Amino acid sequence: MMVKFPKTKLSDAATTGRGLEIGEVRLISDLRVMHSKVDELFQIVTNLKARHDESAIHKYADQDVLSEDIERVDRIYMWFLNLKEESSKSTSGSKK
Repeated sequence: MMVKFPKTKLSDAATTGRGLEIGEVRLISDLRVMHSKVDELFQIVTNLKARHDESAIHKYADQDVLSEDIERVDRIYMWFLNLKEESSKSTSGSKK
C-alpha cells in the first residue's frame, strides 16, 4: 500500500541565483529516480520483445500479474500524456 504524503509547496521564485529549498531538492531527486526507472523498464521490455515471442510471453506469464502490470503502465501512460498536454499548453501560452 502506498502512503500518501501532502504535496510540497514549491517556491514561485526563479531557481537561478538562489539555493534550492528542500522540497525542490526532493522533487529533483524523485524525478531523477523516475527517469532511471522508466529507462530501466524500457530496456527490460525491449529485451523481452527481442528475445521472446509475444505468444510465449502470454503463455508463461502469470496472467493476473501481467494484467495488473498492464493496468499500472496504462495509468502511468495517462499521467505522462497529461504532463505532455500541460507542457504544450504552457509552451503555447508563453509564445503569445
